[in-house]
Amino acid sequence: MICDFREERWPSMDLFGDMLYLSLRAGYAPEFQVEQLLPAIRPRLSKIPRAGLSGVRWNADRLLNRFHDYPRWLRTEKRRFDLFHIVDHSYSQLALELPPQRTVITCHDLDTFRSVFEPAAEPRPGWFRAMTRKILRGFQRATHVICPSASTKGQILAHQLFSPDQVTVIAPGVDPVFFEPASLHINAILGDNVQPYVLHVGSNIRRKRIDVLLRVFARIAPRFPQLRLVRVGGPLTDEMSRLARELGISPRIIQAPHLSKAELAAVYSHATLLLQTSDAEGFGLPVIEAMACGCPVIASDIAPLREAGGTAAEFCPVAEEPAWAETLLKLLRQQQDAPGQWDARRDEARRHAARFTWGENARQTVAVYRQVLAVPMHHRGEME
Repeated sequence: MICDFREERWPSMDLFGDMLYLSLRAGYAPEFQVEQLLPAIRPRLSKIPRAGLSGVRWNADRLLNRFHDYPRWLRTEKRRFDLFHIVDHSYSQLALELPPQRTVITCHDLDTFRSVFEPAAEPRPGWFRAMTRKILRGFQRATHVICPSASTKGQILAHQLFSPDQVTVIAPGVDPVFFEPASLHINAILGDNVQPYVLHVGSNIRRKRIDVLLRVFARIAPRFPQLRLVRVGGPLTDEMSRLARELGISPRIIQAPHLSKAELAAVYSHATLLLQTSDAEGFGLPVIEAMACGCPVIASDIAPLREAGGTAAEFCPVAEEPAWAETLLKLLRQQQDAPGQWDARRDEARRHAARFTWGENARQTVAVYRQVLAVPMHHRGEME
């Protein structure tokens, strides 16, 4: 199992690799002896003691490690294994070092390849597109692809990257910690006097539509003067912070630091609602995590979030701020005025989330492994 560098701190990818690994070890040994391959990043430029451009130096180190060090290290490891599973498609360049008939890749979305597929929508310099094309070449070497949603599979087929029989949809699971009663006090995580609050979990990249999140919160904030907005997933950009100041909501935004799973479970459990305003996703892991904690969800009406939230979530058209504000007001009033209905909503969220388990994910993943291993190698040279 080929995983992301830990130092990149991509929580959803780390979670995916860890939970699948643990589930395979627990349920499918000795048929499969699973190892995680995840070398440490070797710092070069980022350890130079100079002020300024630290982010540029760190990104340069990431690229050197992804495209030079990791592939070179992998060449020394690949003879030890019969099957390889790259758990993050953005590391697909590593497949260029592996036997294609024995390589499986999990593709979470097609964002990585957007500068190649839609250059007008995402203009990038030539070197970046060349790098992306190399990742894409590795991706297309895989013998089988696993997707978290039917929506992602549909995009892969629309671009004719693989045939339908080479792509399997397997939904991720929910870490058991999110089904357990919160063990940590919320004040120890977010500070005193933070409740009530609505929550957003995710990075600050463009498709998360943090601008919509901020404007929707600003629309309802005057009616609920005690309400806060908690953001988990990295600080707001300068542009986002400027928008929050213009909207007059900066003092009511709490930006959480990097959280452990237990801390995140507590944040979900004490939240009034989770808001997921994205205009594109591969699946929607925060949706099912929040629901496992009994936190109701309002999400953008896009196919991957529909797959995650089902009938237990409320959906609003992408970026239609009046509709979002109206739905948010409706649910906040329900919590205040109809506690029985609110409790039923929370219970339904938990029941829905219980459908998503890592045990089931591992079971379906093993079926893919068996399918791949059942096909004979053309010749031993494939393992060279």
